[in-house]
Amino acid sequence: MSLRSNLPELTKHTLEDARSEFPANVRLGDFVVAGKNFGMGSSREQAPMVIKTVGVRAVLAKSFARIFYRNAINIGLPAVVVNTSEIAEGDELELDLAGGKVIDLSTDKELTFPRMSKTMEAILNEGGLLAYVEKYGDLLLA
Repeated sequence: MSLRSNLPELTKHTLEDARSEFPANVRLGDFVVAGKNFGMGSSREQAPMVIKTVGVRAVLAKSFARIFYRNAINIGLPAVVVNTSEIAEGDELELDLAGGKVIDLSTDKELTFPRMSKTMEAILNEGGLLAYVEKYGDLLLA
């Protein structure tokens, strides 16, 4: 809690309870691949913010806690609901948000997911809700 306004310091502890080596091993463009209800108990925007700040490109999970999911989209971190059962650690992945698919380049498997709403896609394309509102005002897509 004392680090919530110090993101560079907070990133040193990203997901360390789940995987102690995560902060030291994460690389720019990596994905977080998770199971069900990812982000449960994370009601503050700092949870997805530190994940984004360490360089994670997107979080892929079977399901998300509602507040974490919206906070992730609002700060510009793609949170994708997809069946992650067939993704192995170290697999090289490609994400096509507009096409609704994750391509596992290591296994040549294609995982599909329902496309996000146009509003959520627009928010992500602008880098988050704040950037979207700064560019377009409070006009949201229908």
